[in-house]
Amino acid sequence: MSETFVIIGGDAAGMSAASKAKRDDPDLEVVVFEKGEWVSYGACGLPYYIKGEIQSLAELVSVTPDEFREKRDIDLRTGHEVTAIDPDAKSVTAVHEGGTLEQGYDHLLIATGAEAVVPPVDGVDLEGVYTLGSMSDGKELREYVARARSNESFQQPDRGPACQYLETCSGPVGVVGGGYIGIEMAEALAANDFEVHLFQRGERLLKGFSEETSAAVAEHLREEDVAVYLESDVEDLAGNERVEAVVTDEDRVPVEMVLLGTGVRPRTDLAADAGIECGETGAIATDNYCETNSSDIYAAGDCAEATHTVTGESAYVPLALTANRHGRAVGQTVAGRPTAGGDIAGTAAVKAFDLEAARTGVLDHERARDAGFDPVTRTIDANSRAGYYPEDGTVTVTLTADRDSGRLLGASLVSEYGEGAVHRSHALVSALEEGASVFNLENYDLAYAPPFNTTWDPVLVAAKVLAGELH
Repeated sequence: MSETFVIIGGDAAGMSAASKAKRDDPDLEVVVFEKGEWVSYGACGLPYYIKGEIQSLAELVSVTPDEFREKRDIDLRTGHEVTAIDPDAKSVTAVHEGGTLEQGYDHLLIATGAEAVVPPVDGVDLEGVYTLGSMSDGKELREYVARARSNESFQQPDRGPACQYLETCSGPVGVVGGGYIGIEMAEALAANDFEVHLFQRGERLLKGFSEETSAAVAEHLREEDVAVYLESDVEDLAGNERVEAVVTDEDRVPVEMVLLGTGVRPRTDLAADAGIECGETGAIATDNYCETNSSDIYAAGDCAEATHTVTGESAYVPLALTANRHGRAVGQTVAGRPTAGGDIAGTAAVKAFDLEAARTGVLDHERARDAGFDPVTRTIDANSRAGYYPEDGTVTVTLTADRDSGRLLGASLVSEYGEGAVHRSHALVSALEEGASVFNLENYDLAYAPPFNTTWDPVLVAAKVLAGELH
């Protein structure tokens, strides 16, 4: 008799696990519960859909529900919300339009993802306040942008209901949060002629990047006419029925819309109610095979922890590749070939208008010291191509290493878009995974040709400089 693999959540981790398990063991019964209508979609593309570079939400869908059902033989049940897990009975309870059902399992994957963090301030429930955590959120924001661009009538504080000024400018909007979503949405809104005000609680944007990268991005946003407010604690979103202003500890900025981009948190209530342990990060704790403390129950994706390759400690870094990779590993394990999910380095990239930035590993000195290292950081600027080659640019590279061993701990890079900050980060990820030192890194045999690089790649230059400091 075939076994049953039940999955809660139909996005990256869930559908990767479902597809891999079914491919490796066609006799396995695979049942996926997804409370929404969308599955297997690229949420990271939503800012570009809102911007207008992507024309349809359907373009963000990798595989449609019908394809999963008909071509991959997966029992995908959209519109079904799992409300309880019973580890003793090895069953889950789900609700849908037709009522309630119970489904037994031999193996269970919790892939419930993450949800947008809503800051604890007054006014977050006003009309005109948005988050960006789902396809429906993206659809609502795209519709908002379309209404403003078409000059439709809606109430505008201090400007009357007609909004005639939208012929030249789509009005002031606020973006709360200076992370990935905040910066990408600032670009998306500015590209649609909105007057954008970006509020960041901390002293710099992109906290996980180097200070040099953060400063470069903030300066470039201002060059693109985005008003950047650093060390600006939002205390209130003012308005009657519709948001009218962002109130900080120092300013009151009139706006017609607010996008909350203050991060995400793992959806763990369902797991916690079933006695499944969460770790210190707040996400579901798992072992190397993504298995929880409850036998035959796995967790993967934006609801789960992973092990950091530098510190060896549990970390919560909700990114798409981790979700896909760990989901695939769980599917392979359930199908009979135990596969570790693999460590993470926290590698990420972001585009900010005409800049690109990437980061990986551990850059924060306090965190590095907590992990037992003595961190040293150096930053260099270097040409992206041969100096005689037309249109060469500059790449800024920040490296952090351990003083005693020289082991590379982390990196942050920034350049003009197309000048290679992101693709150069790949070599640094490899060095982190190998536990390489900067002395090793400075001898990496990286590719060179004038249209692509200098003889000494900026990564090699940065490694030489830091290695010299450590010597």
